[in-house]
Amino acid sequence: MKGIHRIGVMTAGGDCPGLNAVIRAVAKTALGRHNLEVMGIEDGFLGLVQNRMRPLTNESVSNILTLGGTILGTNNKVSPRKYMSGTNGSAEPRDVTDRCLEHIAHNHLDALVVIGGDGSMSVASDFVRLGINCIGVPKTIDNDLWGTDVTFGFATAVSIATEALDRVHTTAASHHRVMIVEVMGRNAGWIALHSGIASGSDVILIPEIPFDTNIICEYVVNRSKRGKRFSIICISEGACPKGGQQVVSRIDPTSTDPTRLGGIGQKVADDIEAATGIETRTVKLGHVQRGGCPVAADRVLATEFGDKAVDLLDAGERSRLVVMKDGVVTHIPLEDAEGKQRLIPLDDPVLRAARNVGTCFGD
Repeated sequence: MKGIHRIGVMTAGGDCPGLNAVIRAVAKTALGRHNLEVMGIEDGFLGLVQNRMRPLTNESVSNILTLGGTILGTNNKVSPRKYMSGTNGSAEPRDVTDRCLEHIAHNHLDALVVIGGDGSMSVASDFVRLGINCIGVPKTIDNDLWGTDVTFGFATAVSIATEALDRVHTTAASHHRVMIVEVMGRNAGWIALHSGIASGSDVILIPEIPFDTNIICEYVVNRSKRGKRFSIICISEGACPKGGQQVVSRIDPTSTDPTRLGGIGQKVADDIEAATGIETRTVKLGHVQRGGCPVAADRVLATEFGDKAVDLLDAGERSRLVVMKDGVVTHIPLEDAEGKQRLIPLDDPVLRAARNVGTCFGD
């Protein structure tokens, strides 16, 4: 395999359903088809910094396909170029990239398979520029990694959010309330758009379309006048009003992405209740969207992605990102996804379909 004998695999960034399915596919394909050794790097790039790795065998990756989370652990606060050794963010960041390179050489790793989102791919690109062959596998429930039509973990998050929205229908109808469900997504509204449509939400608010609270209130009041005595609103954590700003729940100085969004659902609820007098309640799903077993679609996609990553190494490819384009698993240059986010285009056919069935987007 083009001089490759041992590879390392890691899960970096936030967790999501399907990570174990990729680890399993990478290990089983490498071990069984190509007779390679596979080292699991623990806790993402932190394991690379601290030289924490362990061999993966067929036995160690058996029966993990259905498990949520990751058997290797992960970390979304470590960048080798800005490594914070302290836990409270008070320490000065240091560049420990050389230490990582030493650990890669010491463990005789010929290539890395990095399973992660946009931040992880940016870190992987740094290693590529230093001569390390990295193959990226796109992971995020937010579905916002540039270059791929879909990321694994997204389908499961949408399924969880849809079930939550379905459940609040009954309590909203019973009490004649407006119910708001706030979902994840950062700056991209994919989860809100798809779960909102799947649940029949009356209003969907996403970061790509700044909303007018007056329009939402008018929509809700008109529904009430027509005998629709409750309304369901699905809102993305990154949504914001026209001329306003996103709601930040906290700043984490120890993280490579310190801004944590959240709380826009409660703000919109307060505004609607004050303007209309209609009782309004909020549910913030938070990390429940990341947990539990992956749905079938994510298990299949994750397996395809993991298998493709090893096939790229077999073909002698370097610095590639596995992607899904037009229903086909293929690959693009890893650096192409660096520093970019895949947002919902305003001409997206799913968005258009939602508008055509009467969904309000607050604009």
